[in-house]
Amino acid sequence: MSGNVMSLLRRLKPQHLHLMNLIAERRQLQVAAEAMGLSQPAASRALAEMERELGGALFYRHPRGMEATELGAACLRHARAILSGFESLETEVTELQRGTAGEVRVGTVTGPAVGCVVPAVQAVKAETPGIRVTVDVGPSAQLVRGLQDGTMDFIVARLPLGVEGADFELHPARNEQATLMVRRSHPLAGQGAVALADTLPFDWVIQERGSPIRVAVEGAFRGQGLPVPPRVTNSSSLLVALAMLAGDTDVITSLSAEAASLLTAGPLAADLVTLPLVEPILVTPYFVISHRYRQHTRAAGRLMQETLARL
Repeated sequence: MSGNVMSLLRRLKPQHLHLMNLIAERRQLQVAAEAMGLSQPAASRALAEMERELGGALFYRHPRGMEATELGAACLRHARAILSGFESLETEVTELQRGTAGEVRVGTVTGPAVGCVVPAVQAVKAETPGIRVTVDVGPSAQLVRGLQDGTMDFIVARLPLGVEGADFELHPARNEQATLMVRRSHPLAGQGAVALADTLPFDWVIQERGSPIRVAVEGAFRGQGLPVPPRVTNSSSLLVALAMLAGDTDVITSLSAEAASLLTAGPLAADLVTLPLVEPILVTPYFVISHRYRQHTRAAGRLMQETLARL
């Protein structure tokens, strides 16, 4: 931007632009001055100042009223754009201060995405549709990195081993339960409470090694003195698990109780059922985690409070 333009921007004030626009609309200097709460001499001085700065007359003076010159018409186009930008800025600032607009990015592991985050997003969007929300679903280690580098406002996850927790605030925990899901025609479906030993003859599709649900499932088998399932397809993709369940096989998959409820009940119910277990499989609890040294926007704070209310 040239020095001349910068100098002009410093000298012309929003009040000048507003006066110019009102003169064009009302066609009378006195009427425009009254609309701004100015005396006519003050308005005349302001117009003369603008014309001096811009290097020419902005309006013709006719008996029927004032009409923009070619220079005035060009200035008016830009003045209206600038004034509109100020109005948009004022509106956006007000909405941000009230928490009715802004962007929020939240990360979550799969279970609470269904049970906590999605209902919280729906509640916030119903009251304040101007808020833009991004929900990233992934493993806890990935989500914690997002919180550390500032790309996430808060996360719903577990704190991985080896991660320094001093920079984080961990809000109330919620226990998670693993569920075993099969197709409705599976031999174990409808047979009453199922023991883990009964599942060993079947194929499994289960999350990658080290994932919380995989650790919980394998720990449940070992806790009962049983070997872990021998015939396993490793995948953390729910899509892969569903594709295998949809095939003509008796595969068993494990997933969070919240995700299972979405697939086996309500309007999205698939031809799937969960197996009632003799003993539940408990997964390590997850937390709502925020960065201790970063202040939330009102929109992010609003969504986090809604999420916490659903723990």
